Amino acid sequence: MAGPTAMSSDLIEHLLLHRAIEVSIVIVALAALTLGMSVIWRKAGHTRNPED
Repeated sequence: MAGPTAMSSDLIEHLLLHRAIEVSIVIVALAALTLGMSVIWRKAGHTRNPED
């Protein structure tokens, strides 16, 4: 049987891994959103230089 200390360290490890996965998902989602918005922006004819 594992003692309370071992169980709590397993819980902390699990929670940290869960948080890291959540952060990774958010970063990937923001990158995909940024890429998609830039493609839509270009297809709509907008450029960075307003003189073009």
